[in-house]
Amino acid sequence: MALWDRLKESASTMQTQLVAKKHDLKSGAFRDASMAMCALVAAADGSIDLSERQRVAQLIATNEVLRNFDAADLQRRFDDNLNKLTADFALGKVSVLQEVAKAKKKPAEARAVIQIGIVIGGADGDFDKTEQAVVREACFALDLPPHEFDL
Repeated sequence: MALWDRLKESASTMQTQLVAKKHDLKSGAFRDASMAMCALVAAADGSIDLSERQRVAQLIATNEVLRNFDAADLQRRFDDNLNKLTADFALGKVSVLQEVAKAKKKPAEARAVIQIGIVIGGADGDFDKTEQAVVREACFALDLPPHEFDL
């Protein structure tokens, strides 16, 4: 199976797993960590253009699991994290990874945050090396082994 097919299948499987856990994923920590993860993946290459910002915002708005939360609030949190990353990527990344780490106390939420990162990263058809690297860093922030997610 080609790498791209495996990535598509993995992202689809992760989304299915997330939907199955939807009713358990309602905490503020999960909300904050998820939006931080989305911003981290969107800005993984150190920059983000308007079309990429809009694409990720659309994915957030239409994600079944994230419908547990107010869409405008999610958008604001996503934008706040993106602004930190675009102002100073290195410093912003430290702050955004601290937001991701909020989900560490609940292993199911921590895994779901990583799965959201993979779903967002694979949504454009290319879960590239920089995106994989930031999701791997998020695994460490959440005390999860990256190999559990094939990273």
